[in-house]
Amino acid sequence: MNQSNLSLLSGCILRKATSADKWSIRLMVFSAKLDPTQLNWQQFWVIECDCNLVACGQLRNFSGAQELGSLVVASTWRGRGLGTLLTQHLINTATQPLYLECLGERLAQFYSRFGFVPISFEDLPQFPKTSGLSTLKSKFRFSQLAKKLLRVPVVFMEHRGNS
Repeated sequence: MNQSNLSLLSGCILRKATSADKWSIRLMVFSAKLDPTQLNWQQFWVIECDCNLVACGQLRNFSGAQELGSLVVASTWRGRGLGTLLTQHLINTATQPLYLECLGERLAQFYSRFGFVPISFEDLPQFPKTSGLSTLKSKFRFSQLAKKLLRVPVVFMEHRGNS
């Protein structure tokens, strides 16, 4: 994926989230049935169209890694490339090895377009904790338990570069 090929729709802007976006972000994530924990608005980027928040996503910081998470595009705005643009922007913004977890093969295929590859839970990094940051593996442990016990179709993925 090359970001130069992507452009926002007329009337839309990509920007860092502000404190005024906090409740809109929470509502979008909650309505998409995504993990409602660790929603730190300071880590979010948003797409605003005609003064409405229509997409959001965050880069969560962990010890030695980052997670692309909480990526949501409002249902009425899907299919217009906003998720693609926001995903590529978050990848370009990442400063550490990047991981994500998603539900199902359809989302795994979406992320594979950006150079993410499926990995096992055992292959997730287990960096030592630093400066109060938890490890990515400890955050994904609950998802691994749900995958094993409840057969939830969780896919763990690592970014290995654009194909």
